[in-house]
Parts: sequence; C-alpha cells; structure tokens
Amino acid sequence: MSQKIAFQGELGAYGHEACVTARPDFTPLPCTTFETAIEAVRSGAADLGMIAVENSTYGRVADVHSLLPESGLHIVDETFVRVHINLLGKPDASLGDIKEAHGHPVILPQCGEFLRAHQITPRTSTDNARAAREVASGDDPSIAALASELAAEIYGLKVLARHIEDHARNTTRFLIMARQPDYTRRGTSGMMTSFVFRVRNIPAALYKAMGGFATNGVNMTKLESYMVGGEFTATQFYAEIEGHPDDANVQLAMEELGYFTDHLLVMGVYPAAARRHEKVASGA
Repeated sequence: MSQKIAFQGELGAYGHEACVTARPDFTPLPCTTFETAIEAVRSGAADLGMIAVENSTYGRVADVHSLLPESGLHIVDETFVRVHINLLGKPDASLGDIKEAHGHPVILPQCGEFLRAHQITPRTSTDNARAAREVASGDDPSIAALASELAAEIYGLKVLARHIEDHARNTTRFLIMARQPDYTRRGTSGMMTSFVFRVRNIPAALYKAMGGFATNGVNMTKLESYMVGGEFTATQFYAEIEGHPDDANVQLAMEELGYFTDHLLVMGVYPAAARRHEKVASGA
C-alpha cells in the first residue's frame, strides 16, 4: 500500500506541488486545514504532513508556528517550492475577458502589480486549487483563478498569463512532519535543529539565553516570538539553528539556553535543503 502525505488544500494546491516534488513516491492526501492535515498524520491516516510555514513575499503563514508545538509531531525534513502564480481561466476565455481573479488571501498580494495593471479585481478564496475548481465548474468567462499549472492540468483550465508573481524569487518553505523523530545525520547540506522555548521571568533572560549560541559559534537562522494561551505576558519563541544536537558546540549552546528557560522542546532534526544555500529572497 502506498504511503500518504497530507497537505492543506485541494488537489492542485501549492502544497500538492510540494508533495509531488519532495515525496513523489507518496500519495498526496488533501486536507481542508492545517489542523486536519496534522491530525491525519497524528491519527495514522497519513504517514507524513507537508506544512507551509513561510513565503518569501508574504512572510510567515499565520498560526502555523503555534500549531506545531502542540501537534505531537516532529520535523523530519524541509523543502522549498518556487511559487509560480498563473492566471487560469475557462478554455475559451482570453486575458482581456477577465474581471475578477480568485485566490487565497496569502497569494493575492503576491501578484498585486499584475492585477492592478490589468484592472482585475482580487477576490478571496479559501484555497487556490478550490478557486481553480470553481472556475472550471462555473460558466462565467470573466472569472479566473490564481493557481499553479498543476491545478490547470487537473481542472482543465487555460493558462491566460504565466508566472505573474511580483517577485522573481517568490518561494514558499514547507516543513515535513512525522509521528516519530529522525535524528540520523543525512543529506549533503548540513543539519538543522528546530525548537521552541520560553524564557524565565528574569531580567535580560532572552539576551542571556541567546548568548550561548554566539559564544559557541552556532548560527541561528530563525527566531520568532508568538503569544501562547491568549496572554500577552506568555511569549513562546520558535528557533532554528544550523547543526545537530550531538555537535559539541550545539550541546554547549543548548545547555546554556536551559539555564534561562522554563520550557524547551526540540521540534525536529533534519537535513538542510540545498535550496537554503541558494540566493532566494529574504524570509524564504
């Protein structure tokens, strides 16, 4: 039986494209939300989850970082997908016919220049692939979808304009989640370690907690904060560093971090994607 990989969205979504690219031997399992994709992995309905976490144009995907620590899952890999946005219409439509373009709220700002230049009104959809499906099933040639070429193939739509994103390096980063961690060293571009923590309620706790990474030569590639429990005083941090927990300098840095935190959870140890070392836009 083929293994399954869950993603948020319908068939033809960029998450589907990420699954096909990164795990071509897995069967993609579409899910309505990130929560249901995570639950599919947790319950065993899927073997892996493909979770979008950030886009180089739009920034981080809202709420995902707060979902991951509570998921009970582990990050086992990462992948970067070059997001090519296409204007998809009915087979008999032309670019000049289009008055509205439907897409997810995340994707609309990514091609704002094109939409304004062609006087096309952006409309919000819950999912880019769903927008494509609805355009295909509708009968209005003035309505188009903003989606992947994969969606065009699946739903029989015509690509009216190709690669209309505002930024040439528009990229989305996905984390691949599993029920069990994998701490083996693998890949050819080094290892990454992700974790969440909360600092103790003492002066300059965050500054002191970060000091161990600097003094031990550990490169921290990401540090983000978000509230937990609906309280302004409860702040949790999500961090990513280059290196493996068994590396001597990482061990020393994490030990020092422990002195200034009251909660520390390693989210995953995984190979750095080769794409990470390419010159993509900031935030990719």
